[in-house]
Amino acid sequence: MIVSQNMVAEAEIICKQSIPMLDMKYHLCVTQEQNVKIEVSPTSPSVPIFGQGACSEVQDSILETPVIEFVPNVRSGSFAEIGPRISMDDEHIRIDDLAGHLGFVFKCPMPSAFYAVFDGHGGPEAAAFVKRNAMRLFFEDAHMLQSYDTDSLFLKKLEDTHRRAFIRADLALADEQSVSSSCGTTALTALILGNHLLVANAGDCRAVLCRRGTAVEMSQDHRPSYLPERRRVEELGAFIDDGYLNGYLSVTRALGDWDFKFPLGIASPLIAEPDVQLVTLTEEDEFLIIGCDGIWDVMSSQVAVSLVRRGLRRHDDPQQSARELVKEALRLNTSDNLTVIVICLSPVQSIVESCSSPWRRRFKACNLSEETRNRLKSLSE
Repeated sequence: MIVSQNMVAEAEIICKQSIPMLDMKYHLCVTQEQNVKIEVSPTSPSVPIFGQGACSEVQDSILETPVIEFVPNVRSGSFAEIGPRISMDDEHIRIDDLAGHLGFVFKCPMPSAFYAVFDGHGGPEAAAFVKRNAMRLFFEDAHMLQSYDTDSLFLKKLEDTHRRAFIRADLALADEQSVSSSCGTTALTALILGNHLLVANAGDCRAVLCRRGTAVEMSQDHRPSYLPERRRVEELGAFIDDGYLNGYLSVTRALGDWDFKFPLGIASPLIAEPDVQLVTLTEEDEFLIIGCDGIWDVMSSQVAVSLVRRGLRRHDDPQQSARELVKEALRLNTSDNLTVIVICLSPVQSIVESCSSPWRRRFKACNLSEETRNRLKSLSE
């Protein structure tokens, strides 16, 4: 018998050894640890564990078991439109191959991708600046990505790096002469490394993960109506007037807007620090939607997920799905610019299969009898 040290799932093996005058069963438990520990116990406490040399070499054996781990199948599409506004202040970034874009290769091939949406206010300059300098601001230490690991220390470092990147972008806007101090932008980024998804958000852009058809929000809208944010800004002496911070801004977190921020070192009601969420992707995660608030002002997360899911089942085109989301928001009379990115994580076949629930098949298989159809027809006349 062969027992592998690369066991991923817990396995239980029953080894039955026939010995003259004795019938004995041994129970082996192989754990997930790299140093495999094998526990051997007889089914009866009165029987010696290794009588007559039975299974005596089991601890030196190796069990061959395949390693199965979900690997995202990443591809994306985006669409943006000015909408009813007189100027376009949104920007976005879509990079399906981040390693290739940054010019390095992982030791083991794996997905790496980066996406971002920026919703400017007070003019388009802040959003355009952050997009133009995104690689320098968000990947100052690109070599760190090459040391990708699933251990908690690396993942914590990855989160901290992204938090610092938002602060770095905010400070860069303060020093940028071409951007007015009354100009700012919200920002949301999504980073995929291996089977990990990291979302960072400051403002009211939103990221929504589709998990087997259910919308899972990966970000929180930072608006004065959100109670924790309202409490935070009011404790710092700010006020909310008709849903606006100090009667002016509809968000409580943003990059730039230095006219509304206190000097460095003093806590400000308007901050650039993002909320960060990190998840391990599984085969249940079908796609991710990230978009500016022009989408979410008129559409719930679940409605958006259902619309994209139906579209992907029809045409398997994330670009077309992004366009359909924007057109639906326009039909619902959004009043803002519109930008959305749809990032597929699983093949469309898995989406189709998960949609084929047994109850739907049973329902479709039911046929009305001719007598019932005639009765219904008479009732409708």
